Amino acid sequence: QVHLVESGGGLVQAGGSLRLSCAASGSILTIHSMAWYRQAPGKQRELVAGITSGGTTDYTDSVKGRFTISRDNAKNTVYLQMSSLEPEDTAVYYCKASITARQLITVMRNDYWGQGTRVTVSS
Repeated sequence: QVHLVESGGGLVQAGGSLRLSCAASGSILTIHSMAWYRQAPGKQRELVAGITSGGTTDYTDSVKGRFTISRDNAKNTVYLQMSSLEPEDTAVYYCKASITARQLITVMRNDYWGQGTRVTVSS
């Protein structure tokens, strides 16, 4: 079994910063790409930022220059540093990881999701 656990969400004023963390645990062999998604009330879940196993990053246009995704492979953890937060960034943030893991007698690659962490930005 593989588990992803997010932390770091909370309430912040506009212009403030937060750092989200997502730690993966379990029978992990390899963590491939990792990403952060968010879902605002009444909206579809959207990709915010992604990072490959080699460290290449990509961002949705609305967060470029404000958010930074990074990963610590030794800790199986991905981070999202969020700065200059805006009320429009209010959402539940989810991490997703593509992981090759032991599954009983076999090895499989699957996408795993965390449970989400809420970020609220007040104006």
